[in-house]
Amino acid sequence: MDYRQKRKLSFVTIGLIFLLSGVEYAVILPTIWRYLQLLEAPPYFLGLGLSAFSFSGLLTGPVFGHWSDRTRTSKNIILFSNVFEIIGNFMYFMGYSKWLLLSSRLVAGIGAGAGSSIFGFLTRTTLPDERAQVFAAVMACRQAGLLIGPAFNIFLRLCDFKLGPFVVNKYTSPGLFMCGMWLLMQFAVMGLYWDIPPLGSIPEQHTPLTEVRGEEEEPLMSLEDEDRAAEIDSYGSANPEQTETQLSSESPSPPPATSDPFENFSASHEFLREEVVVLLTAQFITLFNQTALETMVTPLTQKYFGFGELGNSVMYSLCGVEVIAGFFLVRWLSRVLEDRVVLAVGLLICSGACVWCLIFLANPQGGFAFELMEFIIGVFLQLLGLPFVAVSQVSLFSKVTAEKTQGLSQGVRRSVGGLATILGPLWAGGLIGNLYVMLGMMMLLLTVIMIMMVLSYENLVEPPRVVHAEDSENGG
Repeated sequence: MDYRQKRKLSFVTIGLIFLLSGVEYAVILPTIWRYLQLLEAPPYFLGLGLSAFSFSGLLTGPVFGHWSDRTRTSKNIILFSNVFEIIGNFMYFMGYSKWLLLSSRLVAGIGAGAGSSIFGFLTRTTLPDERAQVFAAVMACRQAGLLIGPAFNIFLRLCDFKLGPFVVNKYTSPGLFMCGMWLLMQFAVMGLYWDIPPLGSIPEQHTPLTEVRGEEEEPLMSLEDEDRAAEIDSYGSANPEQTETQLSSESPSPPPATSDPFENFSASHEFLREEVVVLLTAQFITLFNQTALETMVTPLTQKYFGFGELGNSVMYSLCGVEVIAGFFLVRWLSRVLEDRVVLAVGLLICSGACVWCLIFLANPQGGFAFELMEFIIGVFLQLLGLPFVAVSQVSLFSKVTAEKTQGLSQGVRRSVGGLATILGPLWAGGLIGNLYVMLGMMMLLLTVIMIMMVLSYENLVEPPRVVHAEDSENGG
């Protein structure tokens, strides 16, 4: 099996992992509110339950990322992390008490930490000009899971039997279902996922990118060759002589690291640069707002529209269709627009969505039909901006941070996002009865990131030549 086939199978496996994470979210979110109510949990437990998953991922993301940077592997990390998904979802299925339910989301969240290793792997095995398209496809897989998940929920809600000492009903069955799905995923990772070497370490004539793209990309490849001054620099380029030597054996496993990836590494220099701070802030604010709105939606639809599990599942399915379409739109736009332009468009759409929600959803009026229309428009606008922000900031972040420590960098980015997904539900969960305050804070945060982006717009570009020079001075 050649490099191109292994790369393709590995990307397909990553897509399946993200698909499954979306399915998990979609089958649990519509039912967890009622599940907690049956366990006599107070309302704030909804926010705790949604935040617990993110809290675990926040802690384990940088650890798994650092692990993958040290070893230049990710397969074992994924297999290890999936074990926690299996255990956590089985605990959710057991559901004896509200505390066990909360603990189950904490345990399952540990598995989400492997995402930093996966994004590090994707960064090392893609070129900068195609990265936004690859990230968009992977994120679309998660949204496809959000679309497919409610369909499973339609059948899971019909469960009503006992499995030994355990009760299987519409609230516990999602945990058992996801436990089985993650177990199957273990076999998929073992058979289809490969720890392939970075693109910079294979000859260009064998690179799948050059085979697919043809002559129109030759100028881009030539420019990269001119910049290859170090053996392996921070942004993934390689010395041609070393490339030929490393790949003459065509080994399926990644080459051994020639040096410590964290040698001469400075966290302050890497993460406190202006452009990195802006992107991390954008990550935090958009995820904070998104999760706050998601937390608000279920109680809101129950209060104003009488939606139950079925109604919420249908709603999430429709939302999934829109977001998937949005990711494909961004995938196409990323070919003709810079990442920073896509990011700016996304932030403008999110700001418009927040203004709409402040005006029309904070205190709905006008009857059922009018209120439903206001709700649909607000949700539509919010979901429309999400793919623009999500893809562009991840792609740009991978370009302004060093390739050799990309696992740690992605772990930090995901931890910032994890912190947002913890605080967002907690903020919204306590203010469901006071939407003006909740939405007002969201609008304030969006205003802050818009100002930051305007002031730092010129710096939100990939700086390869500057980094090459620094690496040469460091003796890279």
